[in-house]
Order: sequence, then C-alpha cells, then structure tokens
Amino acid sequence: MAEASLVASQEEPEERALEAALRPKFLDEFVGQARVRRQLSLVLEASRLRGRTADHVLLSGPPGLGKTTLAMIIAGEMNAPLRISSGPAIQHAGDLAAILSSLSEGEVLFLDEIHRMSRPAEEMLYMAMEDFRVDIVVGKGAGATAIPLELPPFTLVGATTRAGLLPGPLRDRFGFTGHLEFYSVEELELVLRRSAGLLDLRVTSAGFTEVAGRSRGTPRIANRLLRRVRDWALVHGIEQIDAAVAGAALDMYEVDARGLDRLDRSVLSALATKFGGGPVGLSTLAIAVGEEPETVETVAEPYLVREGLMGRTPRGRIATPLAYSHLGLPVPPDAPFAQSATLFGPGSDE
Repeated sequence: MAEASLVASQEEPEERALEAALRPKFLDEFVGQARVRRQLSLVLEASRLRGRTADHVLLSGPPGLGKTTLAMIIAGEMNAPLRISSGPAIQHAGDLAAILSSLSEGEVLFLDEIHRMSRPAEEMLYMAMEDFRVDIVVGKGAGATAIPLELPPFTLVGATTRAGLLPGPLRDRFGFTGHLEFYSVEELELVLRRSAGLLDLRVTSAGFTEVAGRSRGTPRIANRLLRRVRDWALVHGIEQIDAAVAGAALDMYEVDARGLDRLDRSVLSALATKFGGGPVGLSTLAIAVGEEPETVETVAEPYLVREGLMGRTPRGRIATPLAYSHLGLPVPPDAPFAQSATLFGPGSDE
C-alpha cells in the first residue's frame, strides 16, 4: 500500500508537468477560437505599443476550452509574471487584499471561477481594477479607519464557466470579454497533432479523427484521451496509432463513438428504460444512477442536451429519439417528446 501511494505521488507531478508541456505558450500556437485570438492579439499589441499594462480580460465558456492557457499566454505575450488564484479561495476581503498588495507592476493576476468570489472581496476588486487602489479597514466599530493602499498597475484575467452569475458592475470593469466556443472535430485534430508531436507519438490521420470525434469538442478531454490511447498502445506494443487502435483503447476506457462515458450512458439508459423516456425530475434521475444531482446537472446533462440526446421541459428531463437510437432501443409509441412543444425549455429540479 505504501509503495502504491509512493508511485501515485510520483506520477501526479509528472502528469501535471506533461499537461503544462502540452499548453501553447503564445497566441500563434493556440489552436481554435479564431475570433477571440484575433481580438485578444489586438488588445495585447496595442498595450505593448502604448507601453502600458493590458486591459483587464474576462474569459467565459465551458470547462476545458483554454481559459487558463490563454491567461498564461497573456502573461507570456506581455513578458509579465503570472499569479494564479481562484474565486473559491478568496472568501474574505483580506484574502484579496493580501494578493493585490503583493503584486508587482505589470503582473498578470488570474482568477479562475471568478463568479464564486465572496461579495466583500468582489466589492474591493471594483476599486482595485478601476483605480489600482484598495482601502484597508483597521479597527472595528466607531474607531475603524480606512487606510488607502496604492497598487501597481496590473492586469486581471478572470475566468468563469457561468458568466450570467457575474454582477454587472464587475463585468463592466473588464476592458475585453471573450467567450470561448466548443471546438469542431477539425480543430481538435489540429490540437491532437500538436500534442502528438510533443509526446513523440506516431498517429495516422484516421487515428486523430477517431480521438477527436470522442472528445466532446473540448481540447482538455482530447489531450487526456490521447494520453490514454498512448498508454494502451504502449502496453500492447503498438508503435503507430490508427483508428482501430484508438477505438479499441477508448472502448476499453468506456468512451463511446459519440464521446459518451459511463455516467452519460447510465443517465440516458435510466431515462429511457426506467422512466419510459420521462419526463422525470433531476433528483429522481440522479438517485436512479447513484450520483448527486449536481453531478448529473453539471457533468452529464450539458453534453447530452447539446448533442440532442436529452431534452429539458418544465416537467423534467426527457429522452429524445436520438437517445433511443444511440442506445439501440426501439422508440416507444407513447414517448413524451412527441407531445412536448418545449423540448429545450427551462429544466425542472423537482
């Protein structure tokens, strides 16, 4: 047991180092998100020409699309140090004040999941972003005094997966806002080709297409699946990865041709078989697959809805005809989707 723990502790830093090596360092190396790249390139170039720090940047979009990577690229392009923190880690104004007061001039501060920052810290951030100043309150009650603390100019890069939860005053203080979209299969193939070169892997065009097609439009997932295919090929003594090898490896890891994993298929199967296609509430569906409602809602449901395999109605979740087809099941004649006119309406959480 101790030996297994030691091996795991040694592998984790190696895996993190590998992920870091796969991240592009400059905008020219970043694949996909062409619109955001062009706009961000203009913002950074103008800042360099003016000899000033870049405007604050807000990056929004689903997980795994490159928000953290873009923050690192911004620091690299501006030749500035990078400080990384997250919204959940900043629960008090004092936490934020400690970070801000230690920044050097021109430094890039990256706050991941910025929408989860506490309200007092958020209000302190307003003044820091706009005036590069914070007020430190000393004492309590009537004897409390606010001591202004000047901050060096810095660039805040905020990342959020739920831009709608950001208050207007905070969102308006960002000079540039970029929304990242899911990648096409062709774009993911380019990501995988770059990663395969860095990993020194021999992969055919069909092999790249096979992995990209199962990656849910997300570069992070694509790179993770590529590493798992690499491991499978290594263990089986295979030097070149083609579509058959990639497919066999990913089948072993329970990632099917549409990119659905065990949880996705469990949710779809329960919805289609146990509940007759629905509608069924989120809590009931989660209990049926042995998961927390938050897990089903945030991990499985977004992709299933985006792929047209699940619908959300005011009465609950329903399985679509495509879901039955994917599961290899006949479509019931009394399926709920035939009577639902609000297939992608607001969800029901019971």
